[in-house]
Amino acid sequence: MYINGYVIPVPEGSKDKYRAMSEIFWDHAKEKGALEQVEAWESDVPDGKVTDFRRAVDLKDGEKVVFSWLAWPDKATAKAFEAQDMELIMSDPRMKELGEDMPFDGRRMIFGGFEPIVDEGKAGGGYVDGFIVPVPNGKREAYRKMAASAAKVFLEFGATRDVEGWGVDVPEGKVTDFQRAVKAEDEETVVFSFLEWPDEETRNEGWKKVMADERMNALGKDAPFDGQRMFWGGFMPIVNERAAQARAPEHA
Repeated sequence: MYINGYVIPVPEGSKDKYRAMSEIFWDHAKEKGALEQVEAWESDVPDGKVTDFRRAVDLKDGEKVVFSWLAWPDKATAKAFEAQDMELIMSDPRMKELGEDMPFDGRRMIFGGFEPIVDEGKAGGGYVDGFIVPVPNGKREAYRKMAASAAKVFLEFGATRDVEGWGVDVPEGKVTDFQRAVKAEDEETVVFSFLEWPDEETRNEGWKKVMADERMNALGKDAPFDGQRMFWGGFMPIVNERAAQARAPEHA
């Protein structure tokens, strides 16, 4: 699988328009082979000491953070969609009904392409935890092993899915981008990660159990990334689409 990951600043008053636009976008992406699209609205997003979701997109007063992903069967299919004339989507009559103004500032949106190195559980859920993590290139395997072990604990305590996406096509932006968001250093790669939960209550209770679990405490020692520059938050899906062919990954 291949994932396009996004973090987007959206005016609070444009929530409904943003949702409607995203649903139209999904119709076009699904026709071109997309497997799933999730648009998750800020719910529990803390301020960080070094980095956080708000600073990542230079959030303004009256705006909320959207954590979003679009999943594809492979990179080639994703790139074929990106290469198509976006005027085709913008010419959709439904888009015209929404108005000419986009319901977010595209200059401050950050995006990239990610290759899952961990994908455990079943897609779908009523709540999302999103993470952006800077990982040294030489510690990719150590990070993958740690994340795979942590995934088992999260799923045991109520999460439905855990995905860790390694950045493979993460462009520099003119205003914001993923590298700047985590203050990435030389020879570091950005990881786009998310947990799906059935609902917010299960998520809150699950995190209490996870944080008290000795297995997680052990994994936290000598972590293969700089936790001070990692940031995370909780989000409520407002668009949660799955194509008919999408299914959970199979594991031995």
